[in-house]
Amino acid sequence: MDNAAEDVLAGVGPRLRALRRVRGATLAALAQETGLTASTLSRLENGRLRPTLEQLLPLARAHGVPLDDLVAAPPTGDPRIHLRPVRRDGLVLVPLTRRSGGVQAYKVIHPPAGRAPTTSLRTHEGYEWFYVLDGRVRFVLGEREFHLGPGEAAEFDTRVPHWMGSADSRPAELLALFGAQGERAHLAPAGS
Repeated sequence: MDNAAEDVLAGVGPRLRALRRVRGATLAALAQETGLTASTLSRLENGRLRPTLEQLLPLARAHGVPLDDLVAAPPTGDPRIHLRPVRRDGLVLVPLTRRSGGVQAYKVIHPPAGRAPTTSLRTHEGYEWFYVLDGRVRFVLGEREFHLGPGEAAEFDTRVPHWMGSADSRPAELLALFGAQGERAHLAPAGS
């Protein structure tokens, strides 16, 4: 086996351990979830056992990650973006762009009203645009308050104090574009 393959396999164990710890799962719980023994899982994580496809498939499924993430497969020029949700301050942020800098796109899921950790207005450099996919959004911009529903959008300078969240007992889902340097969304008028 060549050195590249050895390097890939050597990294599987630490990635498996890190994924399990992030989930807060024990070896026993993961064993029950995957059908593998706790001993096998421990040996995989410690690099004492070379993983097989039959072992990696249930582990990828249990951790909710693509198989490529377990083996850190090198990029193949695939233009698709592999979505990895980030949970922060009660929100779920799904990055839809992979390059840093420039305009960033996100799917944002706000928790139901009353479950948001804060309703404090905030400011920061940049410009933001969002489109409501589902639910109702309460949007505060400076001294004004707006309520938006599915199909409605807002655009604003993030240096103006602002806050947004779900307006009712359901989560609110948004598509958001953010330009840290003040870039704005350029949308063509309908029918052009």
